[in-house]
Amino acid sequence: MRQRTKIMRAVKYTGAVVLVVGIVIFLYGFFVSDGGRWTAVGIGTVMGAVFLFLMGVFFVGTEEKLKDRYGRFRNKFRNNKWF
Repeated sequence: MRQRTKIMRAVKYTGAVVLVVGIVIFLYGFFVSDGGRWTAVGIGTVMGAVFLFLMGVFFVGTEEKLKDRYGRFRNKFRNNKWF
C-alpha cells in the first residue's frame, strides 16, 4: 500500500504543477498576447496535465486490482495440498 501512495502523491503533485503552468500560459495567451499561439499551448498543457493525472490514477488502480487478484490466486494454490 505504501508504494501506491507514493505513486499517487507523485502523480498528484506533478499534475498540479503542470496544470498551474498550463493555466498561466493560457491566461497569458488570452489576455496579454495578440496571437492565439500561447492560448493553444496553454490549452494543450492543461489537457496534458489532466491526461497525466488520469493515467496515474489508472496505473494505481490497475496495480491494486492485480495485486488483489494475484494474491487470491497465490493463496488458493498455497493452501492446496497437491503442491
